[in-house]
Amino acid sequence: MASNEMGLFRNIQGQDAALRILSRALREGKLASAYLFEGPSGVGKERAAVALAREVISEGDREIAERIDRGAHPDLRIFRPREDGARNLPVETFREEILPIVQFAPFEARSTFLIFPDADLSFPEHHPEAANAFLKTLEEPPPAVHFILLASRPDRLLDTTRSRCQRVRFAPLENRVLHDLLLRAKITDESIRSSAIALAGGRADRALELARGSRVEDLFELAVSIDRAAAERKPGTRLDRADALRAAEDPQLALEALAIFYRDLVQLLAARDPVALAFSHREAELRVRARALDIERAAEAESIVRKSIHNLERGANAQIALEALIFELAGAR
Repeated sequence: MASNEMGLFRNIQGQDAALRILSRALREGKLASAYLFEGPSGVGKERAAVALAREVISEGDREIAERIDRGAHPDLRIFRPREDGARNLPVETFREEILPIVQFAPFEARSTFLIFPDADLSFPEHHPEAANAFLKTLEEPPPAVHFILLASRPDRLLDTTRSRCQRVRFAPLENRVLHDLLLRAKITDESIRSSAIALAGGRADRALELARGSRVEDLFELAVSIDRAAAERKPGTRLDRADALRAAEDPQLALEALAIFYRDLVQLLAARDPVALAFSHREAELRVRARALDIERAAEAESIVRKSIHNLERGANAQIALEALIFELAGAR
């Protein structure tokens, strides 16, 4: 990327393709009225949106840029999902708080930017009232107002909403980017860094969270307990573990840890380099477990967990899906 582009997006790593699209639009004066930045959370979508708005609104004026950085400029507004319930924005909020801004903007600058982090939560397809009201605004956008929707699950937005936006894909961050990030955060334990990166799914926020405290250890212990419960011929124990999994702070992450636990067993059974293990610091325990399992069954167990993750992402009932998971794992032994 050119040096001025690097300056504009200097705090965003690993997203050259997305940033190149935005930089070209700026250079050519062809910014879209609505963008959909899609990709995992924690990979730079919101930073890129704010940087883009900052560049357009400030027009190089440092004082204006500093106001934007303080969140004190009326032409940059960020609307997050509500904290309670399903987190979708009620249609009243859209009509009473957002629509008046759209109607009267811009206020000081030549353009106004409205940014919607987690737009797939704010305007989901299954809560269509605010989504339809927002869609009408996208269909008749004011000339000086730009909308930037950020979504990790864009498929949850209305098809018509997606079609009104220019889509810009933000990819999961590469391991090397996460590794450098954790080093800068002074995470010195190499094994913890490796586990955090393996579990992070390309997300910087998750990698940092996992590398601190006991999250990696807690996830490994939960995975071990689920594997042991599947081995026992006690339905009550299996159901207890399913409940523990559902009650985890982040059930999706707990399932990912379980899948990676079985992938590590596959790695060991295939006689691959132990350094490649996600839970390399627990290699001794993994080897003990691997001795009681063959590679086909370990691979089958990982596949069962991946299927459960997929089903939950598609809206399956969590209690039923997780109970079924434990019993399916029992059959894969």
